[in-house]
Amino acid sequence: MSSTTPPDPAAGALAPAATEVRTERLNTRAAGIIGLAVMCSRILGLIREQVCAALFGGGGAMDAFTAAFRIPNLLRDLFAEGALSTAFVTTFSKTIARDGDAAAWRLADKVATLTVVVLGAICVLGMIFSHALVALIAPGFAPAKAALTAELTRLMFPFILLVSLAALVMGMLNAKSIFGRPAMASSFFNVGSIVGGVVLGALIDPAFGPRALIGLAIGTLIGGALQLAVQLPPLAELGYRYRPDWQWRDPGVSSILRLMGPSVIAASTTQLNVLINSMFASTLSDGAIFWLSIAFRLMQLPLGLFGVALGTVTLPLLARLVVAGRLDAFRGELAHAMRLMFVLTIPATAGLMLLAEPIISVLYQHGRFDAREAAEAAGALRFYAVGLAGYASLKVLVNAFYALDRRKTPMLVSFLAVALNLVFNWLFTFRLGWGHRGLAFSTGCVATCNFLLLYALMQKQLHGLESRRLLVTLGKVGLATGALAAVCLIAAHGWLADWATAPLLGKTLKLLVTILAAGIAFLVCAAALRVTELTEILAQVHARLRRGR
Repeated sequence: MSSTTPPDPAAGALAPAATEVRTERLNTRAAGIIGLAVMCSRILGLIREQVCAALFGGGGAMDAFTAAFRIPNLLRDLFAEGALSTAFVTTFSKTIARDGDAAAWRLADKVATLTVVVLGAICVLGMIFSHALVALIAPGFAPAKAALTAELTRLMFPFILLVSLAALVMGMLNAKSIFGRPAMASSFFNVGSIVGGVVLGALIDPAFGPRALIGLAIGTLIGGALQLAVQLPPLAELGYRYRPDWQWRDPGVSSILRLMGPSVIAASTTQLNVLINSMFASTLSDGAIFWLSIAFRLMQLPLGLFGVALGTVTLPLLARLVVAGRLDAFRGELAHAMRLMFVLTIPATAGLMLLAEPIISVLYQHGRFDAREAAEAAGALRFYAVGLAGYASLKVLVNAFYALDRRKTPMLVSFLAVALNLVFNWLFTFRLGWGHRGLAFSTGCVATCNFLLLYALMQKQLHGLESRRLLVTLGKVGLATGALAAVCLIAAHGWLADWATAPLLGKTLKLLVTILAAGIAFLVCAAALRVTELTEILAQVHARLRRGR
């Protein structure tokens, strides 16, 4: 038998394309900047939902608004933050590396023009057929509730066009290694939607009845316009000037469209599953859709800080390594990014699961949102958190498949994920009677299964992915997380046990002390176990603090 090593199936994708070898490293400093900016946006989004919960409660009115926003929001994830963003950044980065800035700007003109035409048409169609869309995603709504949802959907549909253009601008800036302003752009969306929505809602109905939700819908459009506008100045500083370009028969445009086809499904599988969950939730009690939305929002806080940040920085890096033909560096940086992801998300998962009730109570139990609704949302958060590590790691792993031009692999896996979600929804929600909690658990399980399968396929693709080193890191992080969990359990059954009735200030202070103590316990144990990825993160933080002095 021949001992010749078989040819590497990734070698074709990684053929050398440049005579000059650059030293490419994962920019953890940029990831930190993005993480903080995205965390700011997530916090503002949380404040937006806090305001809505206090003003409207957690019942049918907020179900209507949440379902209405979910339709354009799903399209945003499919196009703006999913397929279009990923495909554009990959192709735009490769165009810069191969042909220079001028060719990349021309490609941006073509894609922006195509985006306005196509998504503009989708917005018009969505506004016309809003009633049919609501009947599809919320079949369990009563007629009056469905009519309100359709009206809000019609108002918010142009949001998808605004945010898609904002995503294109973000992709151009990220490809030029400008990360801070684009990451902060979504914060302006939240500010605009909060201020504009509350002011307009008060003008429409000072008592904040269901009609005041129209003000929130218009505020969403104000926020989307701000998200786009704040990114234009740094793009202009780079020398870019938009010129409408109708010549869409271009290799770059074709490449983006080829990438988008499969990734429309693959890049936003979890969001699609959340939409399916909404269909199931609409048949449950009033408030279930909003409780799931609250829980998912809280899961997105660590996801935004870690998953989106590392995913955003990793995609241009991996694309450049593909162009340079550096397979070993590609494998090493991808493995490094995933180890960082697990170090950060596993302790976050434990904290969210064990402190779900006091967290929801402190954040949302105000105004018309009572303790019963807080407990219902906390149950969903606990089960959503099961999939946090897998969901966050997918942000990096899926991007790696796109960088290798293996776009069909995540698509095929996503078909399985959707099928699993339907089966799990039926099993956990109806067969076992877990209600909306079963829907959250289904999403978490599907995200984990999706990651495990894609990881196995990527390991086969690259003939190894430093799995032994990953397992060692997981073992150490698991032990350190055990110390964190012990602190959380003691607090949850001790001084945080009265979360439903305790005064806000008292339970807030107790929760903060618990989180601080649990974090210290994790850091001490992780340091003792010599988790090198955590050492790297702390070194970056220390260097950042020293520069700020």
